[in-house]
Amino acid sequence: MAKEGIKAREVKRQKLVAKYADKRAALKAAGDYAALDKLPKNASPVRLHNRCKLTGRPKGYMRQFGISRVTFREMALDGKIPGVKKASW
Repeated sequence: MAKEGIKAREVKRQKLVAKYADKRAALKAAGDYAALDKLPKNASPVRLHNRCKLTGRPKGYMRQFGISRVTFREMALDGKIPGVKKASW
């Protein structure tokens, strides 16, 4: 489990990115890089990192499900993800 502070920091970044998205797009289109530089650093979408919705794990993230591979495996084996079953041949 990730620390609550780290998960909260990521949520805060997501809100900042959403808040400044229109302004960033307008400044980029105008080519005003001096004004872009004055925006908060965390307003840049590049600084976002995908994290597991349930545990906050930053690595092994599966975009299709929004969770980490470890959580995915546990849920799949418990039958909590419809249409997913362990392969055997």
